[in-house]
Amino acid sequence: MHRTLADDLARLPELLQSARDFAAGELTGLAARPVARPGGDLGRAPLPVEGAGADGALARFAKRWAPGFSGSAGPRYLGFVTGGATPASITGDWLTSAYDQNLSGAAGSSAAALERETLAWLRELFGLDAEHSGAFVTGATVSNTVGLAIAREWLGERLGVDVSRAGAAALGPVDVLSGSPHSSVPKALSVLGMGRDRLRRVPLLPGNREAVDVAALDAALAGLDGRPAIVVANAGTVNTVDFDDLRAIAALKERYDFWLHVDAAFGAFAALSPAHAHLVAGLDLADSICVDLHKWLNVPYDAAVQFTRRRDLQVAVFHNASPYLGLPSGGEPDFLHLTPENSRRLRALPAWFSLVAYGRDGHREIVERDVALARGLGEDIADLPALRLLAPVRLNVVCFTLAEEPTRERVDSLADAVAASGEAFLTPTVYDGVPALRAAFSNWRTTDADTRRVLDALAAASAAL
Repeated sequence: MHRTLADDLARLPELLQSARDFAAGELTGLAARPVARPGGDLGRAPLPVEGAGADGALARFAKRWAPGFSGSAGPRYLGFVTGGATPASITGDWLTSAYDQNLSGAAGSSAAALERETLAWLRELFGLDAEHSGAFVTGATVSNTVGLAIAREWLGERLGVDVSRAGAAALGPVDVLSGSPHSSVPKALSVLGMGRDRLRRVPLLPGNREAVDVAALDAALAGLDGRPAIVVANAGTVNTVDFDDLRAIAALKERYDFWLHVDAAFGAFAALSPAHAHLVAGLDLADSICVDLHKWLNVPYDAAVQFTRRRDLQVAVFHNASPYLGLPSGGEPDFLHLTPENSRRLRALPAWFSLVAYGRDGHREIVERDVALARGLGEDIADLPALRLLAPVRLNVVCFTLAEEPTRERVDSLADAVAASGEAFLTPTVYDGVPALRAAFSNWRTTDADTRRVLDALAAASAAL
């Protein structure tokens, strides 16, 4: 064994304690550190030859890279839809690395059974029935891709084509209908060979909405003359967290032949709150569902789940036909037959830890607190003369812009000034043709005091424009 490796092995408990102490210091100071850091080019160090050992690596990281890392795990990072990592989920994530389980199959480890238990808990959390099976994947993009891959196989079943063998070209042109699809949906259609241009946007409800007009969807499906299609519904849109009427869309199946995929990346968590659960009524009627866990479940990147009613089609798409891996035959298929990956990290463990540690009630409190904070910020922004809301705060995202001259340049300047203050980070968007900013609340740490600091930063930056 190389002498540095041997030395690290002999000192492993000490090295892990050093890493623990460093991480604890970083997390303890998270609320006080700048939320965003300007990107800088530090150059590129030469590839190490001898190696400095784990202690030396930690010291170099602490000096060279750690100072430039953002506070994205903290309470005032309101960009994208980004959760933090609860204490229990960090514990689970560290143990995931320590155990380093091979999650390809169930042989030789209880890890696959733990993933199945976690999936069952999540299924219950979101109000899904037992017909929905699932698997952990990296994020919402892959979850949407897996769901749409199963939908593609379903189209083949309807048209008498084995797509997993003959290829997507054997289907001919496909029809994918959606009102406000996330950008990961056309990306998935590109990856799956169905094509970005096959996504047809259906008119939305009037009155500043991002939800699909179900009557317009009805007409679009009628215009297909019986051809099977894919409908992508949304449970929580990016800009305004609008929800399609899932029950009404599912009811159209009585007259039309389509696969219903629901992108519920973060909106599924509305199910945890009695006051907001009605927004996801009908989610259990979907054929496939995307949920992202490193958003509102507040587990570390990367973790998401996908659910489907047609695991048989999922196996048809993703099975790995190799004698040493085993073929799926009845019972529970190994996870390597359900996702694009053969090599799978035990992503379920951080989620398992967080669910055991805080339960349904703890996670409901996070959701309801974040929603209340978002609504409070929305009310405060509406009172600022320099800013204006672009849409009602329906759940956990505040979408707003400058009251005067909301050009792309001025809105970007506002975002840059807030980020430069170190107080908050928000991401730009365009809503109804207007350049805007989004403040998305999904972090377990965020409090009223954090919201006041965000508001003060916005007020100062907008007044200076």
